[in-house]
Amino acid sequence: MKVAIGSDHAGYALKERVKAELVRLGHDVQDLGTDSAEKSVDYPDFVIPVAERVADGTVDRGVVVCGSGIGASIAANKVEGIRASVVTSDETARQTRQDNDSNVLAVGGRTNTDFDAVLRWLAIWLTTPFAGGRHERRLAKIAQLDSHASPVE
Repeated sequence: MKVAIGSDHAGYALKERVKAELVRLGHDVQDLGTDSAEKSVDYPDFVIPVAERVADGTVDRGVVVCGSGIGASIAANKVEGIRASVVTSDETARQTRQDNDSNVLAVGGRTNTDFDAVLRWLAIWLTTPFAGGRHERRLAKIAQLDSHASPVE
C-alpha cells in the first residue's frame, strides 16, 4: 500500500515512529514533512499535501499527526474526498475503517505518548476493511457535501 505521512513539529516524533512501522510492514511511504521537532511549523502546510495525494489517488491512504490530531483531521477533511478520523483507541481505529471507510488516520503526538498503542491502532486501521452496506448510503450523503449538491433523502 502507498501511504503519505505528514506532521507538524508537535507530531514529529510520533510521525517518525509511524513511518518506521509502515516501512517495516512493507508499505511504500511518502514522508511529506516536517523534518524536525525543533522548529515550530503550521500543520496545514504538511497535512493538506497528504490529503491531496490521497484524494487524487497518488497514494492509497494518509497519516497525519499534530499535537492532538484534531487540527490535522480538520485540515485534511477540507480536501474533497477525504475522510480523516482522529483515532484514540483500538475500537475507534476499527470503526473508522469499518463504518466510515476513512482514508486518512489522524493521531496526536502530544496526547498519545504510548507509541506502542498508536502502532497497534495503525495496524488495525490498515487491515480493517470497509463493511459497506448501510454505511455506503451514509457516506454518499457526506460525499454530496464535497460536491455541494443537495443531500440525498
